[in-house]
Amino acid sequence: MAEERTEATEAEVRTPHRLVEAEGLAPAVGFAHAVVPAAGRTVHLGGQTAQLPDGSIGGGGLRGQFDLAMANMVAALRAAGGEPGHLVSLMVYTTSVPDYRADLKGIGAVYRRHLGRHYPAMALFGVAELFDPEALVELVGTAVVPE
Repeated sequence: MAEERTEATEAEVRTPHRLVEAEGLAPAVGFAHAVVPAAGRTVHLGGQTAQLPDGSIGGGGLRGQFDLAMANMVAALRAAGGEPGHLVSLMVYTTSVPDYRADLKGIGAVYRRHLGRHYPAMALFGVAELFDPEALVELVGTAVVPE
């Protein structure tokens, strides 16, 4: 099986929101300690997996599924009138935290292809399973689209 490509063009993402680095806490690397959203409409994004249009799970492996789930989440956000920089929080659920940690470099490249270096308030959760038994990752986000 060929190694998945980790080099990717980084998305150009700007945010109208204020990302907060809390004094006295460890540096926020790959996430924000807090986000103060600009005035706007709140968009709650339903959980997005690597689901293909036919309902099946695609993407192969965790990184491939993360890529497809990110693409699905960004598509849902754009359908609601938002852009990646409007995300204020992102929850990542995975059935394999060890695999996620082991491929941080590759997953990070996929993340930056979709969201650039925009890091909203984030959390990673290890779960026993997701609704679709073949899904390895699910993303749930909240965005505030400026008025």
